Amino acid sequence: MGVYTMSEIKPLWTRDFVILALSNFMLFVAFQMLLPTLPVYVTDMGGDQLAVGLVISLFTVSALLVRPFTGKALDTIGRKPVLLLGLVIFLLAVSGYYWMVSVALVLAIRFIHGIGWGIVTTTYGTIVSDIIPPERSGEGMGYFGMFSNLAMAFGPLVGLWVSQNWGYGWLFAISAGLTVLAMILSRLVRIKALPAVKRPRTSILSGLIEKAALFPSLLNLLIGFIYGGIFSFITLFGLEVGIENIGLFFLFNAIALMAVRPLAGKLFDRRGPVWILLPGAVILGVGLLLLSYSTTEMELIVAAILFGIGVGSVQPSLQAWTIKRVVPNRRGAATGTFFSAFDLGIGGGAMILGAIAKATSFALMYRYSLIALALYLIIYIVYLSRQAKKAKAAETLSS
Repeated sequence: MGVYTMSEIKPLWTRDFVILALSNFMLFVAFQMLLPTLPVYVTDMGGDQLAVGLVISLFTVSALLVRPFTGKALDTIGRKPVLLLGLVIFLLAVSGYYWMVSVALVLAIRFIHGIGWGIVTTTYGTIVSDIIPPERSGEGMGYFGMFSNLAMAFGPLVGLWVSQNWGYGWLFAISAGLTVLAMILSRLVRIKALPAVKRPRTSILSGLIEKAALFPSLLNLLIGFIYGGIFSFITLFGLEVGIENIGLFFLFNAIALMAVRPLAGKLFDRRGPVWILLPGAVILGVGLLLLSYSTTEMELIVAAILFGIGVGSVQPSLQAWTIKRVVPNRRGAATGTFFSAFDLGIGGGAMILGAIAKATSFALMYRYSLIALALYLIIYIVYLSRQAKKAKAAETLSS
Protein backbone atom coordinates (compact mmCIF):
# COMPACT_ATOMS: atom_id res chain seq x y z
CA MET A 1 0.00 0.00 0.00
CA GLY A 2 1.24 3.51 -0.78
CA VAL A 3 2.12 5.98 1.95
CA TYR A 4 0.43 9.38 1.67
CA THR A 5 1.23 12.62 3.46
CA MET A 6 -1.53 14.77 4.94
CA SER A 7 -1.21 17.24 2.07
CA GLU A 8 -1.73 14.44 -0.46
CA ILE A 9 -4.89 13.02 1.16
CA LYS A 10 -7.91 14.38 -0.68
CA PRO A 11 -11.35 14.92 0.91
CA LEU A 12 -13.80 12.05 0.73
CA TRP A 13 -17.12 13.77 1.53
CA THR A 14 -17.27 15.87 -1.60
CA ARG A 15 -20.46 17.24 -3.15
CA ASP A 16 -20.47 14.52 -5.81
CA PHE A 17 -19.83 11.70 -3.32
CA VAL A 18 -22.72 12.80 -1.08
CA ILE A 19 -25.15 13.25 -3.99
CA LEU A 20 -24.23 9.87 -5.48
CA ALA A 21 -24.57 8.17 -2.08
CA LEU A 22 -28.02 9.72 -1.58
CA SER A 23 -29.07 8.69 -5.08
CA ASN A 24 -27.90 5.14 -4.38
CA PHE A 25 -29.77 5.20 -1.06
CA MET A 26 -33.05 6.22 -2.74
CA LEU A 27 -32.70 3.43 -5.29
CA PHE A 28 -31.93 0.82 -2.64
CA VAL A 29 -34.96 1.82 -0.57
CA ALA A 30 -37.11 1.53 -3.71
CA PHE A 31 -35.67 -1.94 -4.27
CA GLN A 32 -35.78 -3.15 -0.65
CA MET A 33 -39.44 -2.12 -0.30
CA LEU A 34 -40.34 -4.78 -2.86
CA LEU A 35 -38.20 -7.64 -1.53
CA PRO A 36 -40.62 -8.94 1.13
CA THR A 37 -43.78 -7.74 -0.62
CA LEU A 38 -43.51 -9.06 -4.18
CA PRO A 39 -43.72 -12.74 -3.11
CA VAL A 40 -46.92 -11.91 -1.21
CA TYR A 41 -48.22 -9.96 -4.24
CA VAL A 42 -47.63 -12.99 -6.47
CA THR A 43 -49.32 -15.27 -3.94
CA ASP A 44 -52.34 -12.96 -3.74
CA MET A 45 -52.59 -13.17 -7.53
CA GLY A 46 -52.82 -16.97 -7.28
CA GLY A 47 -49.15 -17.87 -7.70
CA ASP A 48 -47.76 -21.05 -6.12
CA GLN A 49 -44.41 -21.71 -4.41
CA LEU A 50 -42.73 -22.22 -7.79
CA ALA A 51 -43.86 -18.77 -8.93
CA VAL A 52 -42.59 -17.22 -5.69
CA GLY A 53 -39.22 -18.92 -6.23
CA LEU A 54 -39.09 -17.59 -9.78
CA VAL A 55 -39.55 -14.04 -8.43
CA ILE A 56 -36.08 -14.36 -6.90
CA SER A 57 -34.33 -16.52 -9.49
CA LEU A 58 -35.46 -14.65 -12.62
CA PHE A 59 -34.35 -11.35 -11.14
CA THR A 60 -30.93 -12.75 -10.21
CA VAL A 61 -30.41 -14.40 -13.60
CA SER A 62 -31.21 -11.25 -15.60
CA ALA A 63 -28.99 -9.08 -13.37
CA LEU A 64 -26.17 -11.60 -13.74
CA LEU A 65 -26.50 -11.73 -17.53
CA VAL A 66 -26.47 -7.96 -18.02
CA ARG A 67 -23.58 -7.01 -15.68
CA PRO A 68 -20.66 -7.94 -17.99
CA PHE A 69 -22.20 -6.02 -20.90
CA THR A 70 -22.85 -3.09 -18.56
CA GLY A 71 -19.21 -3.05 -17.49
CA LYS A 72 -18.03 -2.93 -21.07
CA ALA A 73 -20.53 -0.20 -21.96
CA LEU A 74 -19.38 1.90 -19.00
CA ASP A 75 -15.82 1.81 -20.30
CA THR A 76 -16.77 2.53 -23.92
CA ILE A 77 -20.01 4.57 -24.01
CA GLY A 78 -19.63 6.38 -20.68
CA ARG A 79 -21.00 6.38 -17.15
CA LYS A 80 -24.00 8.71 -17.24
CA PRO A 81 -25.75 7.37 -20.38
CA VAL A 82 -25.57 3.82 -19.05
CA LEU A 83 -26.83 4.88 -15.60
CA LEU A 84 -29.77 6.74 -17.14
CA LEU A 85 -30.68 3.70 -19.25
CA GLY A 86 -30.60 1.44 -16.21
CA LEU A 87 -32.71 3.82 -14.12
CA VAL A 88 -35.31 4.15 -16.88
CA ILE A 89 -35.60 0.35 -17.19
CA PHE A 90 -35.80 0.03 -13.39
CA LEU A 91 -38.52 2.72 -13.23
CA LEU A 92 -40.60 1.17 -16.01
CA ALA A 93 -40.48 -2.22 -14.28
CA VAL A 94 -41.45 -0.87 -10.85
CA SER A 95 -44.27 1.18 -12.34
CA GLY A 96 -45.50 -1.76 -14.39
CA TYR A 97 -45.98 -4.32 -11.60
CA TYR A 98 -49.38 -2.97 -10.60
CA TRP A 99 -50.75 -3.21 -14.16
CA MET A 100 -49.74 -6.83 -14.75
CA VAL A 101 -52.92 -8.92 -14.84
CA SER A 102 -51.38 -12.37 -14.45
CA VAL A 103 -48.55 -14.09 -12.58
CA ALA A 104 -46.78 -14.80 -15.89
CA LEU A 105 -46.70 -11.08 -16.74
CA VAL A 106 -45.39 -10.24 -13.27
CA LEU A 107 -42.57 -12.74 -13.74
CA ALA A 108 -41.80 -11.30 -17.18
CA ILE A 109 -41.48 -7.78 -15.82
CA ARG A 110 -39.46 -9.14 -12.90
CA PHE A 111 -36.88 -10.32 -15.46
CA ILE A 112 -36.79 -6.80 -16.93
CA HIS A 113 -36.51 -5.37 -13.41
CA GLY A 114 -33.39 -7.48 -12.88
CA ILE A 115 -31.84 -6.03 -16.04
CA GLY A 116 -32.36 -2.50 -14.72
CA TRP A 117 -30.97 -3.47 -11.31
CA GLY A 118 -27.90 -5.12 -12.82
CA ILE A 119 -27.15 -2.00 -14.88
CA VAL A 120 -27.64 0.59 -12.14
CA THR A 121 -25.79 -1.21 -9.35
CA THR A 122 -22.80 -1.92 -11.58
CA THR A 123 -22.81 1.71 -12.71
CA TYR A 124 -23.10 3.18 -9.22
CA GLY A 125 -20.19 1.01 -8.09
CA THR A 126 -18.09 2.19 -11.02
CA ILE A 127 -18.91 5.90 -10.67
CA VAL A 128 -18.15 5.96 -6.96
CA SER A 129 -14.77 4.32 -7.64
CA ASP A 130 -14.05 7.24 -10.00
CA ILE A 131 -15.00 9.79 -7.33
CA ILE A 132 -13.27 8.32 -4.25
CA PRO A 133 -9.62 9.40 -3.81
CA PRO A 134 -7.37 6.37 -4.44
CA GLU A 135 -5.71 6.67 -1.04
CA ARG A 136 -9.14 6.42 0.64
CA SER A 137 -10.72 3.71 -1.51
CA GLY A 138 -11.41 1.30 1.36
CA GLU A 139 -12.91 3.99 3.57
CA GLY A 140 -14.94 5.43 0.71
CA MET A 141 -16.38 2.08 -0.33
CA GLY A 142 -17.22 1.41 3.31
CA TYR A 143 -19.19 4.63 3.73
CA PHE A 144 -20.87 4.28 0.34
CA GLY A 145 -21.98 0.75 1.19
CA MET A 146 -23.27 2.00 4.55
CA PHE A 147 -26.01 3.92 2.73
CA SER A 148 -27.10 0.67 1.05
CA ASN A 149 -27.12 -1.11 4.41
CA LEU A 150 -29.25 1.65 5.90
CA ALA A 151 -31.78 1.06 3.13
CA MET A 152 -31.63 -2.68 3.83
CA ALA A 153 -32.39 -2.02 7.49
CA PHE A 154 -35.69 -0.21 7.08
CA GLY A 155 -36.70 -0.52 3.40
CA PRO A 156 -38.42 -3.92 3.86
CA LEU A 157 -40.23 -2.66 6.96
CA VAL A 158 -41.53 0.38 5.05
CA GLY A 159 -42.60 -1.80 2.14
CA LEU A 160 -44.54 -4.20 4.37
CA TRP A 161 -46.23 -1.33 6.25
CA VAL A 162 -47.26 0.47 3.06
CA SER A 163 -48.61 -2.67 1.38
CA GLN A 164 -50.56 -3.74 4.46
CA ASN A 165 -52.01 -0.31 5.26
CA TRP A 166 -52.26 1.48 1.91
CA GLY A 167 -52.20 -1.34 -0.65
CA TYR A 168 -50.00 -2.41 -3.53
CA GLY A 169 -50.84 0.63 -5.66
CA TRP A 170 -49.20 2.96 -3.16
CA LEU A 171 -46.32 0.51 -2.68
CA PHE A 172 -45.36 0.58 -6.35
CA ALA A 173 -46.05 4.33 -6.63
CA ILE A 174 -43.71 5.17 -3.72
CA SER A 175 -41.04 2.82 -5.06
CA ALA A 176 -41.33 4.51 -8.48
CA GLY A 177 -41.17 7.96 -6.87
CA LEU A 178 -37.97 7.08 -5.03
CA THR A 179 -36.50 5.84 -8.31
CA VAL A 180 -37.32 9.19 -9.93
CA LEU A 181 -35.57 10.99 -7.04
CA ALA A 182 -32.53 8.73 -7.55
CA MET A 183 -32.57 9.62 -11.23
CA ILE A 184 -32.74 13.38 -10.54
CA LEU A 185 -29.89 13.21 -8.02
CA SER A 186 -27.73 11.11 -10.35
CA ARG A 187 -27.98 13.81 -13.05
CA LEU A 188 -26.41 16.31 -10.60
CA VAL A 189 -23.24 14.25 -10.15
CA ARG A 190 -20.26 15.63 -12.05
CA ILE A 191 -18.29 12.86 -13.68
CA LYS A 192 -14.89 13.58 -15.16
CA ALA A 193 -14.30 12.14 -18.58
CA LEU A 194 -11.71 9.38 -18.60
CA PRO A 195 -8.63 9.79 -20.76
CA ALA A 196 -9.18 8.49 -24.27
CA VAL A 197 -7.63 5.11 -24.94
CA LYS A 198 -7.16 3.63 -28.39
CA ARG A 199 -8.82 0.25 -28.54
CA PRO A 200 -8.52 -2.32 -31.31
CA ARG A 201 -11.74 -3.25 -33.06
CA THR A 202 -13.14 -6.25 -31.25
CA SER A 203 -16.33 -8.30 -31.09
CA ILE A 204 -19.19 -7.41 -28.77
CA LEU A 205 -18.26 -10.30 -26.47
CA SER A 206 -14.63 -9.29 -25.98
CA GLY A 207 -13.63 -7.32 -22.93
CA LEU A 208 -16.67 -8.34 -20.88
CA ILE A 209 -14.53 -9.85 -18.11
CA GLU A 210 -11.64 -7.99 -16.50
CA LYS A 211 -8.85 -10.49 -15.82
CA ALA A 212 -7.25 -8.37 -13.09
CA ALA A 213 -10.53 -8.55 -11.16
CA LEU A 214 -10.88 -12.32 -11.30
CA PHE A 215 -9.05 -13.22 -8.09
CA PRO A 216 -10.93 -10.91 -5.68
CA SER A 217 -14.11 -11.77 -7.60
CA LEU A 218 -13.51 -15.47 -6.90
CA LEU A 219 -13.30 -14.71 -3.18
CA ASN A 220 -16.45 -12.61 -3.51
CA LEU A 221 -18.22 -15.53 -5.20
CA LEU A 222 -17.50 -17.72 -2.17
CA ILE A 223 -18.85 -15.03 0.16
CA GLY A 224 -21.93 -14.77 -2.08
CA PHE A 225 -22.39 -18.56 -1.85
CA ILE A 226 -22.62 -18.32 1.95
CA TYR A 227 -24.77 -15.17 1.75
CA GLY A 228 -27.24 -16.90 -0.56
CA GLY A 229 -27.72 -19.71 1.92
CA ILE A 230 -28.20 -17.33 4.83
CA PHE A 231 -30.80 -15.02 3.37
CA SER A 232 -32.68 -17.55 1.24
CA PHE A 233 -33.46 -19.87 4.14
CA ILE A 234 -33.15 -17.87 7.37
CA THR A 235 -36.95 -17.66 7.80
CA LEU A 236 -37.34 -21.42 7.33
CA PHE A 237 -34.43 -21.98 9.72
CA GLY A 238 -36.29 -19.91 12.33
CA LEU A 239 -39.35 -22.13 11.95
CA GLU A 240 -37.18 -25.24 12.22
CA VAL A 241 -35.51 -24.24 15.51
CA GLY A 242 -38.46 -22.37 17.01
CA ILE A 243 -37.20 -18.75 16.84
CA GLU A 244 -40.29 -16.66 16.17
CA ASN A 245 -38.80 -13.20 15.64
CA ILE A 246 -36.28 -14.17 12.96
CA GLY A 247 -36.39 -10.58 11.63
CA LEU A 248 -33.96 -9.70 14.43
CA PHE A 249 -31.22 -11.29 12.30
CA PHE A 250 -31.81 -8.78 9.49
CA LEU A 251 -31.92 -5.84 11.88
CA PHE A 252 -28.75 -6.59 13.84
CA ASN A 253 -26.89 -7.78 10.72
CA ALA A 254 -27.63 -4.41 9.07
CA ILE A 255 -26.54 -2.49 12.21
CA ALA A 256 -23.25 -4.41 12.33
CA LEU A 257 -22.67 -3.85 8.61
CA MET A 258 -23.15 -0.09 8.98
CA ALA A 259 -20.92 0.12 12.04
CA VAL A 260 -17.98 -1.86 10.69
CA ARG A 261 -17.75 -0.66 7.08
CA PRO A 262 -16.03 2.72 7.69
CA LEU A 263 -13.64 1.25 10.29
CA ALA A 264 -12.67 -1.67 8.07
CA GLY A 265 -12.24 0.70 5.12
CA LYS A 266 -9.79 2.90 7.03
CA LEU A 267 -7.81 -0.17 8.13
CA PHE A 268 -7.72 -1.41 4.52
CA ASP A 269 -6.31 1.94 3.33
CA ARG A 270 -3.63 2.03 6.04
CA ARG A 271 -2.54 -1.59 6.31
CA GLY A 272 -3.72 -3.36 3.15
CA PRO A 273 -6.24 -6.10 2.31
CA VAL A 274 -4.67 -8.91 4.35
CA TRP A 275 -5.55 -7.14 7.60
CA ILE A 276 -9.23 -7.30 6.65
CA LEU A 277 -9.70 -10.33 4.42
CA LEU A 278 -8.33 -12.93 6.87
CA PRO A 279 -9.73 -11.81 10.26
CA GLY A 280 -13.00 -10.69 8.65
CA ALA A 281 -13.52 -14.15 7.16
CA VAL A 282 -12.79 -15.82 10.51
CA ILE A 283 -15.35 -13.60 12.28
CA LEU A 284 -17.87 -14.37 9.53
CA GLY A 285 -17.25 -18.10 10.07
CA VAL A 286 -17.75 -17.85 13.82
CA GLY A 287 -21.04 -16.02 13.25
CA LEU A 288 -22.18 -18.65 10.76
CA LEU A 289 -21.29 -21.51 13.11
CA LEU A 290 -23.09 -19.83 16.02
CA LEU A 291 -26.14 -19.28 13.80
CA SER A 292 -26.30 -22.99 13.01
CA TYR A 293 -26.55 -23.76 16.74
CA SER A 294 -28.90 -20.88 17.61
CA THR A 295 -32.15 -21.74 19.34
CA THR A 296 -32.84 -18.44 21.15
CA GLU A 297 -33.21 -14.83 20.05
CA MET A 298 -30.08 -13.76 21.96
CA GLU A 299 -27.95 -16.37 20.18
CA LEU A 300 -29.48 -15.25 16.89
CA ILE A 301 -28.60 -11.60 17.60
CA VAL A 302 -24.97 -12.41 18.45
CA ALA A 303 -24.68 -14.53 15.30
CA ALA A 304 -26.16 -11.70 13.21
CA ILE A 305 -23.70 -9.17 14.64
CA LEU A 306 -20.68 -11.40 13.99
CA PHE A 307 -21.88 -12.26 10.48
CA GLY A 308 -22.50 -8.59 9.76
CA ILE A 309 -19.01 -7.63 10.98
CA GLY A 310 -17.49 -10.32 8.77
CA VAL A 311 -19.39 -9.48 5.57
CA GLY A 312 -19.26 -5.73 6.24
CA SER A 313 -15.49 -5.78 6.45
CA VAL A 314 -14.64 -8.36 3.78
CA GLN A 315 -16.90 -7.43 0.85
CA PRO A 316 -16.18 -3.66 0.54
CA SER A 317 -12.49 -4.42 1.01
CA LEU A 318 -12.63 -6.93 -1.83
CA GLN A 319 -14.37 -4.31 -3.99
CA ALA A 320 -11.79 -1.64 -3.14
CA TRP A 321 -8.99 -4.13 -3.84
CA THR A 322 -10.59 -4.97 -7.20
CA ILE A 323 -10.62 -1.30 -8.23
CA LYS A 324 -6.99 -0.84 -7.15
CA ARG A 325 -5.93 -3.71 -9.41
CA VAL A 326 -7.26 -2.15 -12.64
CA VAL A 327 -6.62 0.96 -14.72
CA PRO A 328 -9.36 3.66 -14.60
CA ASN A 329 -10.77 2.91 -18.05
CA ARG A 330 -11.39 -0.73 -17.04
CA ARG A 331 -13.23 -0.01 -13.79
CA GLY A 332 -16.59 -0.67 -15.42
CA ALA A 333 -15.61 -4.15 -16.56
CA ALA A 334 -13.96 -4.83 -13.20
CA THR A 335 -17.07 -3.80 -11.27
CA GLY A 336 -19.26 -5.88 -13.57
CA THR A 337 -17.00 -8.89 -13.03
CA PHE A 338 -17.04 -8.38 -9.26
CA PHE A 339 -20.81 -8.11 -8.89
CA SER A 340 -21.46 -10.92 -11.39
CA ALA A 341 -19.37 -13.22 -9.21
CA PHE A 342 -21.43 -12.28 -6.15
CA ASP A 343 -24.71 -12.87 -8.03
CA LEU A 344 -23.43 -16.23 -9.23
CA GLY A 345 -22.44 -17.13 -5.68
CA ILE A 346 -25.86 -16.21 -4.30
CA GLY A 347 -27.67 -18.21 -6.97
CA GLY A 348 -25.38 -21.21 -6.61
CA GLY A 349 -25.53 -21.06 -2.83
CA ALA A 350 -29.33 -20.97 -2.77
CA MET A 351 -29.54 -23.99 -5.10
CA ILE A 352 -26.79 -26.20 -3.63
CA LEU A 353 -27.40 -25.38 0.02
CA GLY A 354 -31.14 -25.72 -0.51
CA ALA A 355 -30.58 -29.29 -1.73
CA ILE A 356 -28.38 -29.99 1.30
CA ALA A 357 -31.05 -28.60 3.64
CA LYS A 358 -33.67 -30.82 2.04
CA ALA A 359 -31.49 -33.88 2.68
CA THR A 360 -30.41 -32.89 6.20
CA SER A 361 -31.62 -29.76 8.02
CA PHE A 362 -31.16 -25.99 7.80
CA ALA A 363 -28.85 -26.03 10.82
CA LEU A 364 -26.58 -28.64 9.19
CA MET A 365 -26.79 -26.76 5.90
CA TYR A 366 -25.20 -23.70 7.54
CA ARG A 367 -22.39 -25.86 8.93
CA TYR A 368 -21.79 -27.38 5.49
CA SER A 369 -21.56 -23.87 4.03
CA LEU A 370 -18.41 -23.40 6.12
CA ILE A 371 -16.69 -25.49 3.43
CA ALA A 372 -16.99 -22.47 1.10
CA LEU A 373 -15.35 -20.31 3.77
CA ALA A 374 -12.55 -22.86 4.18
CA LEU A 375 -11.94 -22.70 0.42
CA TYR A 376 -11.84 -18.88 0.67
CA LEU A 377 -9.16 -19.04 3.39
CA ILE A 378 -7.09 -21.70 1.63
CA ILE A 379 -7.14 -19.85 -1.71
CA TYR A 380 -6.22 -16.52 -0.14
CA ILE A 381 -3.44 -17.99 2.05
CA VAL A 382 -1.94 -19.76 -1.00
CA TYR A 383 -2.09 -16.45 -2.87
CA LEU A 384 -0.29 -14.66 -0.02
CA SER A 385 2.36 -17.37 0.08
CA ARG A 386 3.02 -17.04 -3.66
CA GLN A 387 3.18 -13.25 -3.41
CA ALA A 388 5.71 -13.52 -0.58
CA LYS A 389 7.86 -15.90 -2.64
CA LYS A 390 7.75 -13.52 -5.63
CA ALA A 391 8.74 -10.59 -3.44
CA LYS A 392 11.61 -12.55 -1.93
CA ALA A 393 12.81 -13.64 -5.37
CA ALA A 394 12.66 -10.05 -6.63
CA GLU A 395 14.61 -8.88 -3.58
CA THR A 396 17.27 -11.55 -4.17
CA LEU A 397 17.64 -10.52 -7.82
CA SER A 398 17.95 -6.84 -6.94
CA SER A 399 20.64 -7.53 -4.37
